[in-house]
Amino acid sequence: MHKLSNLLFVSSNIHKFKEAREILDSFGITTKFFKLTLEEIQSNSIKQIATKKAQDAFSKCNAPLIIEDDGLHIDSLDGFPGPYSSYVQKTIGNKGILNLLKTSRDAKFISTITYCDKNNLKSFEGKLYGTISKLEKGQGWGFDPIFIPKNQKKTYGELIDKNNISHRYKALKKFSNWYLHTLKYNDQ
Repeated sequence: MHKLSNLLFVSSNIHKFKEAREILDSFGITTKFFKLTLEEIQSNSIKQIATKKAQDAFSKCNAPLIIEDDGLHIDSLDGFPGPYSSYVQKTIGNKGILNLLKTSRDAKFISTITYCDKNNLKSFEGKLYGTISKLEKGQGWGFDPIFIPKNQKKTYGELIDKNNISHRYKALKKFSNWYLHTLKYNDQ
């Protein structure tokens, strides 16, 4: 399979890039890491945050790129931490989240991938429902040790195939289908 490689993944988070690179590679798309701390607006909308980040990144890179923003949304906390997940992870961490939960542990992860080039600004959302574990289990980064995907018994941090089922995978799959179709159409 021919690999496409003129795409940047812009982020300050190398973990996101490594996961995205592995997922995109499975679709025949290679990407390069462009480490950049992006302006992050305060918003309750992950899509709006991702869109602004992509525009900010494009103004600095001037190359086709994707960015990803995601959040863990816990039902019993009215969707908190949502778009504030990174801040919550840095301040109270997984133990703090576990201490906040009493009975209902239903949650979902939402990922938004936003593509930007000189002609396009397009977002793709991936959602995965699950629950929050009672204890941290496994390895991984961020909320991986406490999020159990629906129909699974293990946390993201315990799963070997996380990148085949994750919220990020779902968003990147949608992006890849669009991107490969768009490139094919533009080559004709």
